[in-house]
Amino acid sequence: MNYILRDENAIYYECGYSSDNAIFLSLGSERWLITDSRYTIEAKEQVKGAEVIEAGDLLKAARLLLRSRGVLRVVFDPKDWSVHALESLKQKLPNIRFAPYPDFSHQKRMIKRDDEIALLKRAAQLGREAFDTFAEYLNREGVGQIEKRLHFEAKGALSHYGLYDLSFDPIVAINANAAKPHALPTDLSLQQGDLLLVDAGLKYQRYCSDRTRTIFVGEGLHFGDTQKFTSQKIQKAYDLVRKAHDIAIEKARTGMTGAEIDRLARRVIEEGGMGDYFVHSTGHGVGLDIHEMPYISARGKTVIEDGMVFTIEPGIYIPGEFGIRMEDMVVMQSGRAEIL
Repeated sequence: MNYILRDENAIYYECGYSSDNAIFLSLGSERWLITDSRYTIEAKEQVKGAEVIEAGDLLKAARLLLRSRGVLRVVFDPKDWSVHALESLKQKLPNIRFAPYPDFSHQKRMIKRDDEIALLKRAAQLGREAFDTFAEYLNREGVGQIEKRLHFEAKGALSHYGLYDLSFDPIVAINANAAKPHALPTDLSLQQGDLLLVDAGLKYQRYCSDRTRTIFVGEGLHFGDTQKFTSQKIQKAYDLVRKAHDIAIEKARTGMTGAEIDRLARRVIEEGGMGDYFVHSTGHGVGLDIHEMPYISARGKTVIEDGMVFTIEPGIYIPGEFGIRMEDMVVMQSGRAEIL
């Protein structure tokens, strides 16, 4: 298959290197990484299985290669190309059909190799250690700090204070702000007896981790799964979320679809009378990107196979009151889900 890529992680997967200005082209048995002079030295040191071409105009260089090889069809992911870039690429190539293939690289990357699973496991372990570091900060001086400061401190802990990049901007939300699944930090201050939701992850050798915990803020707070809240309503919701999380992981099997695994978690919360407050999908794939295939949602048609890595993250969100989410990454191995 002939294909052309522009997404950084898609390119990295193909040749072990990428930059913010690169094109990867695969035509038959020939492969090229096209980039500009800022990256040429590094690219030649790191690229595997492809020839590095330096060019001031990447699209022009790609056109010349396409024309010289006489190909008739090239696959591309329309999600990764602007209209302008695609039209520029097509100039003077009237005989080539550019065939759209949405999520082309994600499809290729959906089943992880053993070395990728090892990297994802290490990322998850480092992420868990970072949660413990953040808990130490919260116990020491977190009470009285506003969400914006807590958010800043969480980024420091997650990165192991500069050693690792983050998978995404952390979510640190108190009480009613946690009812927004992707809450932004505010000036709300943390107090004893509050509910605190933290969703965060880091990258290890470019592979992402993703974890969420919702905790009770009291003496000796921790990010463990067992939490005791003073509010019966919050405790009921927390117990439902934890049960949905645990059952989905326990009962997930290869051969199920993403929708069937989503249903395992959703049914628990619906039977607990809070189904209307579970407003997002149960999970998503994780790899070089924080959101990859497969999607564990009501519309998830992908059949789950060994080697797939995804999150299980049910939640309950009651506007104006509180939000609860519990999330872990799992890998499918020997037909079952194993927490990373």
